[in-house]
Amino acid sequence: MELLPSSALEGAGEECLLLVHIRKVVGRVTYRACDECAEGVITEVVLDEPFRDCGLGTRALSHLRSQHPGVTWHTTLEKRLTRDLLRRMRIPKAAVGENCSHLRSAVVTPDGS
Repeated sequence: MELLPSSALEGAGEECLLLVHIRKVVGRVTYRACDECAEGVITEVVLDEPFRDCGLGTRALSHLRSQHPGVTWHTTLEKRLTRDLLRRMRIPKAAVGENCSHLRSAVVTPDGS
């Protein structure tokens, strides 16, 4: 399994950590990190079905933390599939206005939640 950084296609300023298995993307973590304020927001975690219960999500978030040492992470996600993973990794839900001004636009998700 390879964990490869990439720019996010959808959001300006967002980055992706691609999870690649045998030259196929099987998941991604979309996020924004602000080095100035040492805060980060995880906006999306996607894993293909066969990889959901094998620890890959934990590995990806641990890798993300190691790539951004000293950053305090939050999330905008409330989906059942990712909520348990983020709770295990002790990544709390971001409250509106809680993040630095550089990341506030990441708190509102594309579906308006």
